Amino acid sequence: MLCILLLYGGNIARYLVWPPMWNLDNENPAATSFMEYRQAQWLAEDKNIKVSWTWRSLSRISPNLRRAVIVAEDSTFWEHHGFDWQGIRVAIDKNIDRGRLSAGGSTITQQLAKNLYLSPEKSFTRKLQEAILTCRLEMNLSKERILELYLNVVEWGKGVYGAEAAARRYFGVSASALTKSQAATLAAMLPDPLRRSPDSRVVKKLEAIILRRM
Repeated sequence: MLCILLLYGGNIARYLVWPPMWNLDNENPAATSFMEYRQAQWLAEDKNIKVSWTWRSLSRISPNLRRAVIVAEDSTFWEHHGFDWQGIRVAIDKNIDRGRLSAGGSTITQQLAKNLYLSPEKSFTRKLQEAILTCRLEMNLSKERILELYLNVVEWGKGVYGAEAAARRYFGVSASALTKSQAATLAAMLPDPLRRSPDSRVVKKLEAIILRRM
């Protein structure tokens, strides 16, 4: 039992120092753990899905999309230090009601940690790992850099990663040219990008709500 506890603790504690983040401030990741997870999943399912991913600096991503994503995903992004405690309390209540770990109450920084280093798996252990990585990201990077990384690596459909690829795929424009409506549509897709499309009923409904909040 002691060995099991030590192994479990070590599996979590290693994220205090690994992976290194010193280079994230000025170097863009060549890939993410989330992307590698998806590729392995497609390989196992014998699916040939082309990956669309083009990096864009924050200054080349429309302010409309930046605002829409923050409004939809993490309204206190500029104020918190990685965690939205009120959102976490709401998520805990939902999980208790449902009897399973479904709602996460994740901030943009938490989602970035998951995308860069972890997987879509939902478990208590992964949430602890995510929490450690979130603290490290907030300590090592500016808010602007965290948002830039997130908007460039987040999944926006099968094989679609980042704002530029999403803007091109769904609207045929660059990320810098997204209108308010287009930006709100993309933001509405983020909670479930593999199932939501721009013309789906739930996305249209959420788009209107996001536009009002913007």
